[in-house]
Amino acid sequence: MGGVEDDEPPSKRVKVSSGESGGLSNGISVRDQGSCSISDSMARLLASQEDDEVVGSRGVIKKVELVRIIAEALYSLGYSKTGARLEEESGIPLHSSLVDLFVQQILDGQWDESVTTLHEIDLTDESITKLASFVILEQKFFELLDGGKLMDALKTLRTEIAPLCVNGDRVRELSYVIVSPSQNLLERTSGQESRLKSLKKLLEELQKLLPPTVIIPENRLVHLVEQALDLQRDACRFHNSSVAEMSLLTDHQCGRDRIPCQTLQGYSGLDRPSFQILQEHSDEVWFLQFSHNGKYLASSSGDCLVIIWEVKVNGQVSVRHRLSGHQKPVSYISWSPDDHQLLTCGMEETIRRWDITSGECLQVYEKTGLGFVSCGWAADGKSIFSGVTDKSISMWDLEGKELECWKGQRTVRIADLGITTDGKELITVCKENTILLFNWETKSEKFIEENQNITSFALSEDRKFLLVSLWNEELHLWNIDDCPKLVAKYKGHKRSRYVVRSCFGGLEQSFIASGSEDSQVYIWHRLSGELVLTLAGHTGAVNCVSWNPANPHMLASASDDRTIRIWGLNRLNDDSREMLRRGRRCNIYYCVFASVFFNPLNIFQNQIKFITPITEGTRSTKRIPLVCICFTCYNSTQ
Repeated sequence: MGGVEDDEPPSKRVKVSSGESGGLSNGISVRDQGSCSISDSMARLLASQEDDEVVGSRGVIKKVELVRIIAEALYSLGYSKTGARLEEESGIPLHSSLVDLFVQQILDGQWDESVTTLHEIDLTDESITKLASFVILEQKFFELLDGGKLMDALKTLRTEIAPLCVNGDRVRELSYVIVSPSQNLLERTSGQESRLKSLKKLLEELQKLLPPTVIIPENRLVHLVEQALDLQRDACRFHNSSVAEMSLLTDHQCGRDRIPCQTLQGYSGLDRPSFQILQEHSDEVWFLQFSHNGKYLASSSGDCLVIIWEVKVNGQVSVRHRLSGHQKPVSYISWSPDDHQLLTCGMEETIRRWDITSGECLQVYEKTGLGFVSCGWAADGKSIFSGVTDKSISMWDLEGKELECWKGQRTVRIADLGITTDGKELITVCKENTILLFNWETKSEKFIEENQNITSFALSEDRKFLLVSLWNEELHLWNIDDCPKLVAKYKGHKRSRYVVRSCFGGLEQSFIASGSEDSQVYIWHRLSGELVLTLAGHTGAVNCVSWNPANPHMLASASDDRTIRIWGLNRLNDDSREMLRRGRRCNIYYCVFASVFFNPLNIFQNQIKFITPITEGTRSTKRIPLVCICFTCYNSTQ
């Protein structure tokens, strides 16, 4: 089932298997050379008559093209008989007999014959013919060299390759190989296996060169389906699950419950909901950030305390370390690349480096008469950078020695510092409305200028995008890969007095989240810019948000109400959906119990109808509707 069938009809197209051409089964099929008969001519006639026929309601899919890519998919999957039957029944060949002959000649290593056949194929662009001929003759050249036929290889280069006037640099490289045969330009190994690999590579190159109307690209149907899934995923405002959950059988659409939307994450030992509202700080929580591996969360506050929280497998978050030592509120935190250490920056004070395992302070960084406003790790984790109150940037080794200092208008008193993936560019706010991308090796500078004052910024995980928070309650997304370019804007959150931080998050960082002074968390779809959710729960301004890099369903927010909220999926919806999937009926109710005793429930047809309360010392026959009792009733027969 699903394999390459061995007993092919002699007059049908067959897929080249490992037994026939040494494993060159790459989806290009060839016609048995004895089958170029009347049926082939009839197929071409029928195909020509149906060239303009379309299928589908929109009239944009040509029937001939659809049948051809289906046939290619069948051959690629190993269904050779089915592919041949499709060609026969439809009268639409996958390839012309001339193309089949060309492919077979390539597989057989008949280089001169394949070049001749190539010229017979109706290619309107002569340059394509020359490029394809060059690739074939280059293969011939190397096979002659490998066979020790140096003069024949030289003749091929002079009389066949050079006259094509294609890729002069490559021709010179081939000439150098003649002079120094040991400098073979192809990665080659001896034996039959090497030849088979080079033939497969040659076929792939020719497929890319020749028009798709001549040779259907390999796995074309699969590629089209993948494109359709990608488009559906990108258009889905709430997509936050793995691609494995997408199906070809239905159009894809996620619901809001795929985004963290409730402060409910995990359950206690009694299976009761455990609300993740962390209240260990004694003052406003200013900053928080998950570690790169998602196993820890670090938070800082106006109480001068830094707390390391451990994120357990079940989603519970608990205190691991309380880090004390700063004399002023801690305004910035930075995880080391390996998540083993943490940098904390006091407001215009010192920078401290901590060990995550022990909670020990490993180093204090100070500069006489000055304080620090930001900190960050070098890409290799062997040095750190800091923004200084005199608007300079310093580079330090881990032992506290200042290695370099770049003076001038390099930074302002905004606690943000970014480092690109290659570690060569530092990103800071150098003026109130300008971001500096400073290459500390070459000393070159690039600038991003906004028309509003900048309050903070955040880097994407791949360090190619910069999310800038502005004074006018807008977020701007910049592509900083090469030349900076503004690509999106996000609006809706509130900011008038304080620094409010934002972040990237979700699956493949498909969302933008931000704090807000109206006590809510705002979430936008990154591509469309649409505001998709606002999360209410805090009672003070939300200063900072952080999305767990390892868990797209976990988001943390820090607030002036001195709490941190851990937002997760709506577990009740998940439980109900799972029960329905199993064919069960599920009704869930919540209750706050008072000093009331209850008679046994009156149950009729598997549904709770009402309850008779009995207060202490009295009996009452008053019946009340069931509105606040915590029971789960399952109808196992449905």
